[in-house]
Amino acid sequence: MAFQPSMNQLKNNKILPTQNSRIQNKRKNNNNKYTKSHASSSAAEVTPGGSGTGTATIPNEIFNLVKSIIGAGVFSLPAGIAAIGNHPSALLPSCILVLVMGAISAYTFSLTARVCSKTGASSYAEAWDFSRGTQTSWIIAASSALDCIAGNLTYSMILADTFQALFGTIGITVSRNAVLGILTSTILLPLCLIKNLSSLAPFSIIGLLGSAYTGLAIAIRFFGGAYSMPGGKFVGDLAVKPAFGAIGAKGALSAKALILVSMLSTAYIAHFNAPKFFKELKNNTLERFNIVTSASFGISIAFYCLVSSLAFLTFGSNCSSMVLNSYSSKDLLLLAGRFAVAVSLVFSYPLLFQGSRDGLLDLVRVPEEKRTNGLLNKLTFGLVAAIAYVASQVTDLTFVVSISGALLGTSLIFIYPTLMFRGAMRGDPTKKWENRLCSVIASLGGVIAMIGAKMSLQAL
Repeated sequence: MAFQPSMNQLKNNKILPTQNSRIQNKRKNNNNKYTKSHASSSAAEVTPGGSGTGTATIPNEIFNLVKSIIGAGVFSLPAGIAAIGNHPSALLPSCILVLVMGAISAYTFSLTARVCSKTGASSYAEAWDFSRGTQTSWIIAASSALDCIAGNLTYSMILADTFQALFGTIGITVSRNAVLGILTSTILLPLCLIKNLSSLAPFSIIGLLGSAYTGLAIAIRFFGGAYSMPGGKFVGDLAVKPAFGAIGAKGALSAKALILVSMLSTAYIAHFNAPKFFKELKNNTLERFNIVTSASFGISIAFYCLVSSLAFLTFGSNCSSMVLNSYSSKDLLLLAGRFAVAVSLVFSYPLLFQGSRDGLLDLVRVPEEKRTNGLLNKLTFGLVAAIAYVASQVTDLTFVVSISGALLGTSLIFIYPTLMFRGAMRGDPTKKWENRLCSVIASLGGVIAMIGAKMSLQAL
């Protein structure tokens, strides 16, 4: 899951009351261009030779976007498949859902860039302001803050489980909450107190490499039969054995399928970064940007399908909410993967936390000049402690990912981009049918949010 925003993402989507006048002035400066584009054809969305000053090539953009999309949350998807069924045939509808959700996410990611091209916006927040108005800018600030907080909570839960297992492999028995307390107080909190996090940004590549390595390890163990019943190499070490049943593809007709859909709503979140990728692309025509979008989301869809399918086929209905916890603690191949994922999350945590903390300050409209080190430190202590406490009380990662996906992911993927597009293209007769499509997608997002949240709560 993509809980790893870049530094630019966190900076570009802050909304302060003092910025409203600047936004309004910029909107007025773009008004002539904006008004003319309504009366023109759809070709007006695209500047033929590209209007940006970016220098990033298409391969560079694809690599960075894939890195932004794929995260450690991919290892919670097998539990989402297990919610649909316990027979291997459940993979067919599950992979279709992965594909459909990825395709919609790619489309709305492209919509965000099209809004920026149309209005002259340079960030997600500006795209909303230019297309929907500044009166509702708090919606984006709230969504950004809550999404980051949910990501930090997920990180804390994964780290607690992972390091508890890692300690166990070297003969140290320690409770999950003790691990969480030690990790939070000695590593995560000090990192979050660092004011300049630019030095941590390069560690984000570890997340992609760790996920790729762990995916390979999962494939090796599946094809090698190391967890096959009854005589697999590591089966005897497992407290919970792999199990399969008779509920297959028809399980997708159950409302429980929306648990996986809700989880997938967080799997592809990179939309806050769409303006940045569009701006930084060399010769940034929408055709070139769509090549980047299609390739990046295509790679991510393939990776999600492959890894989640192999893990589900390994453990069936007994996939843990974090499937890496289903593997034997004596499995060194997977142990290395768990360690790589854990290291990446440790260094990604403060990057994400900056969005959580600053997002809350944006919501209560604290101006930049009043954000003193003392205030930032107090809020950091309080927020890190609150997240750690919730992580100590909640152990079901599937629930956290699915409920946050239902309430936040669907908004960020289905609703906000389509609303922005409809606002930006208001009055353009050439966009009549696409505006209707956007209305359908937004409505679908609302339905998924309500039913998905209900199913997530019922699954507790």
